[in-house]
Amino acid sequence: MKKHIEELLIQALLHLKRDGIVPKDTDLHPQLERTRSVEHGDYASNLALVLAKVAGRPPRELAADIIDRLPPSRQVKATEIAGPGFINFFLTHLAHTSVVKDALKQKENYGREPVDASRRVTVEYVSANPTGPLHVGHGRGAAYGASLSGILQAAGYDVQREYYVNDNGRQMDILAVSTWLRYLELCGEKVRFPDNGYQGEYIFDIARAVRSEAGDKWRFTGFDVANGLPPDESQGGDSEKHVDALIERAGELLGKKGYRVFFDAALDSILADIQNDLEEFGVVFDEWFSEAGLEESGAIEHAVERLRENGHLYEKDGATWFRASALGDEKDRVVVRENGRATYFASDIAYFLNKLERGFGNALYVFGADHHGYIARLKAAALGLGEDPERLEILLVQFAVLYREGKKVQMSTRSGQFITLRELREEVGSDAARFFYVMRSHEQHLDFDLDLAKSRSNENPVYYVQYAHARICSVFRNLEGMDLTWNAPIGEAALDLLKEDRELALLRAVGRYPEVIESAARLRAPHLLAHYLGEVATDFHGYYNAHQFLVEDENLRNARLNLVEATRIVLVNGLGLLGISAPEEM
Repeated sequence: MKKHIEELLIQALLHLKRDGIVPKDTDLHPQLERTRSVEHGDYASNLALVLAKVAGRPPRELAADIIDRLPPSRQVKATEIAGPGFINFFLTHLAHTSVVKDALKQKENYGREPVDASRRVTVEYVSANPTGPLHVGHGRGAAYGASLSGILQAAGYDVQREYYVNDNGRQMDILAVSTWLRYLELCGEKVRFPDNGYQGEYIFDIARAVRSEAGDKWRFTGFDVANGLPPDESQGGDSEKHVDALIERAGELLGKKGYRVFFDAALDSILADIQNDLEEFGVVFDEWFSEAGLEESGAIEHAVERLRENGHLYEKDGATWFRASALGDEKDRVVVRENGRATYFASDIAYFLNKLERGFGNALYVFGADHHGYIARLKAAALGLGEDPERLEILLVQFAVLYREGKKVQMSTRSGQFITLRELREEVGSDAARFFYVMRSHEQHLDFDLDLAKSRSNENPVYYVQYAHARICSVFRNLEGMDLTWNAPIGEAALDLLKEDRELALLRAVGRYPEVIESAARLRAPHLLAHYLGEVATDFHGYYNAHQFLVEDENLRNARLNLVEATRIVLVNGLGLLGISAPEEM
């Protein structure tokens, strides 16, 4: 319906140009919003206010000119000029009830736009280093990224979901060494574990798997491991230098083949666990993209050469630098170290270029809030590559804090004592976790109330929405128990009988669904959909409590059943985009 009124305004604007009221070169798309109160109609446009300056006329006078030039429409009952020059549109009852017909006809496609291949976008999210289990912080990025991807797809984008596997670099080396040291402990060796090693119990699990396969094949004495290493921080030294020396020692003792045993065992085990964890959370990716593959394919060298060709590199202190400060970043960045190895940033640049070369028009990144600095540097990289930085969009997800019995749950990733995503799912369920994660804007900190998420009450927002769906299903079960049938064609012919205030409110709510999807996609805001579903549930519960649906009047009964079925379709579709089930019984 919104598109229909926008088309009416576009026609009126064309007539204003024809009549010389506004300049012929005026290029403007009418802005149309839902009104806050039904007393002011269903939609309001600020077109007259926006055009007043170029037309050189008072907004209210121009609003009258616009209304005079609106084409006739069976969907618009009346218009009025409000305030300084807004145009309010009042829909006919036919327009309100037509959304029921649309929903029942389109079913799972109601609110969805056809996929447009020219709007190809890749959405990268989670992308946690495969160095340990996913924790609750990763969970919010997963829920947000998956929900946004589904909403974008519903809005007509050709969406690809991608996880960037950081399977290369120093953190993976620390993981491999941590696994080896735990393996040596299991072999009976006394070894000193580094301050900045990975200390979770899962490292022991991986080490046990290696030992069950290889026995003592990769065993060395604690003396062989530690002899000559620089001290770490707890010994009065530098922990970073200590662990780097330990990585080098592991390579010397194990050799390339032995080192890969521990590297691959840790990577494969943790990555498999992450994949399983996410799948059980309803988060599935189209592509698991390997960082190591970038280097092996020559993509990093290709990206660095592109920067060089464009004149954005220089040499300093034996390293190759990207002149990022000239392109909007706070400082220049090293892309190739003194030892000839590419930096993480070089991999990031290559990864972005690779996305574009795979044919994606836009690349969306979902990062944690601590990655704020990446925005300027990646935008600078896009400019340095000669690409439009607007094709790159970074969305930052703020932190989630868990509360139990009103108290903050303490977490620490360094010590290995953190709440995993799996533990959260087991405590509150995937549905509650998915909904709670996205019911606030990703730009806001989230206080996650575990007790509320587990409660089976109307105060629990996901329970409240799911209960609305279950109630609708119970209506149709009761219909069968009363030996009645639902005749949708009769209901469609009788939709004009739906005139109660609560019926009109629910009709408006169902009609808003396509607009909510469009807004949530445009604003990258799944929380708009979550809030909307809560509003639909409120309208339905109010309707359910105030009126009987299975009345004797066949026409009214079927008209009401059509309306509640349209409501059910909206709830199923909306919950599905958020990765949440719609139970038939609760």
